[in-house]
Amino acid sequence: MTPRTPALRIVDSITELTPLDAGCIAISGSHGGVSSARFALAARPLLSVFNDAGIGKDGAGLAGLALLQARGLAACAVAHTSARIGDAASTLNDGIISHANAAALAMGVRPGLACSAATALSCSAPKETS
Repeated sequence: MTPRTPALRIVDSITELTPLDAGCIAISGSHGGVSSARFALAARPLLSVFNDAGIGKDGAGLAGLALLQARGLAACAVAHTSARIGDAASTLNDGIISHANAAALAMGVRPGLACSAATALSCSAPKETS
């Protein structure tokens, strides 16, 4: 088995991911709600990055992070005040992590970290392939 660096997928909408993206680092402009998380769940990225979209009523803008955690997938969100919603390039270049699930925390992703730094940290952990 050889180690490989996870692919970086930058998508304005998490709906652009497919099962061929499994194991990637997915940077999206999507909100972190349950509907977005379902698309990430289908693709199974190593790490999914969303926008917290102002968090919303009952934490709806972040509810997907718990859903992905329940399936063992790392996910985090950038603050809506740091990056434009719907703009993955802004998420990557301007975003500051506001929330992370336990799987993302275990990868070293932390609130206050720049998304670009979190991405570099996540990409530096090679995954085994056959």
